[in-house]
Amino acid sequence: MNPQQRIRVFQVATGNVGTEMIKRIGSHPDLELIGLHCYTPEKVGRDAGELAGLPAIGVRATGSVEEIIAAKPDVVTFHGVFPDEALYERVLEAGINIVTTADWITGHHRDRNHPHPSGKPVTEVLRAACERGGSTFYGTGMNPGLCQILGVAHSCDVAEIENVTVIESVDVSCHHSVQTWIEVGYGRPVDDPTIPASLEKFTRVFADSVYLMADCFGLELDDVTFSYELGACTRDVDLGWYTLPKGSLGANYIKYQGIVDGVPRIESHLEWQMTPHTDPKWDVKGCYITKITGDPSIYSKHMIFPKPGVDLSNPDSFAAIGMTVTGLPALNAIRSVVAAPPGILTSADLPLRGLAGRFKQS
Repeated sequence: MNPQQRIRVFQVATGNVGTEMIKRIGSHPDLELIGLHCYTPEKVGRDAGELAGLPAIGVRATGSVEEIIAAKPDVVTFHGVFPDEALYERVLEAGINIVTTADWITGHHRDRNHPHPSGKPVTEVLRAACERGGSTFYGTGMNPGLCQILGVAHSCDVAEIENVTVIESVDVSCHHSVQTWIEVGYGRPVDDPTIPASLEKFTRVFADSVYLMADCFGLELDDVTFSYELGACTRDVDLGWYTLPKGSLGANYIKYQGIVDGVPRIESHLEWQMTPHTDPKWDVKGCYITKITGDPSIYSKHMIFPKPGVDLSNPDSFAAIGMTVTGLPALNAIRSVVAAPPGILTSADLPLRGLAGRFKQS
């Protein structure tokens, strides 16, 4: 592909991340939005700009995979909450690349926890579709995704590594995805015995992130373990879009630890709060942290600030920052994914330019 040629993008889904990415594609110098696939019948036929709160842009939402394939885009960007592996397979075998922010880093977690109807591992199904279509599939995001890439990059000047830990320490009340938090267990009584299994099921993709880092370090893991602590709300909390009764789950500290000979070597931690009014309560720092024990040791914070002039008293503006940093690692990787050989990629396969942002166009 000509480096100056804009890449034709067909986006799937207009939830929190998808809505923000319609706006970002419009200002991205490499990309052109040519189509939009929606699962909600009421959205089909409406203009993509309207759905994103923008003026009309001349792209109408469609509702079938056949319409995606007929448009012959260079890439499909998938921003649904959960994967649509049937859609993935059809699009990939049609020769169309896919970049997704939905629950995919290496595929290990999908293979283990979400059996494919065929009985085959999901990675095997999608890899075969890539081979039939000569297409490429890539999953990323902020975390898992960029957070682990930062963990690897920060080890570049460290000898004799003993442990690498990446931590997401964030207030998640800006992530207005009711379906996600119902599934994870937020708002249910903290002593509900089903919560630990729900938390693990819907965060297990973070085990993928540990395997991704281990692959980069050339470290063979014996296992990736899951552990948790739960924070109970100390009073009723009404966020406007979600309610958390007193005594319900309102915060958590989760660890996914890559174990070698009984010792944690690579770790992904999730320090989440929906409200600060919990017991126990964690010191949420609003950033992404890399901690490396070695020679020398490293401590680094990846802090995210709004564009000057953004009114953070508006909850929608605050939420948009989180959606932006989730979706942009996918958008900025598209050119490298399109140029890559067919198959399933991870961030370990991308060139450095596949992780680069874009300068503002005059």
